[in-house]
Amino acid sequence: MEKSNHIIDEITKLTNTIEFDYPELYVFLEELPVTITSPNHPQITNTIMQDYLDSLKQLVKHYSKNVKK
Repeated sequence: MEKSNHIIDEITKLTNTIEFDYPELYVFLEELPVTITSPNHPQITNTIMQDYLDSLKQLVKHYSKNVKK
């Protein structure tokens, strides 16, 4: 449970950073893989949350490196 809370905190912080520092990217958050449960995946695991966090980090990294100067 503690690991889940840590990942959720990191997702929240990074999402806030994107919202305020990279508002042009904020619209893409809805297009990223969603971590909402579905009939095929009724459980959200730490792995799923970590994958989502990693995708957010990659989005910011790529944008910072290639677009925003």
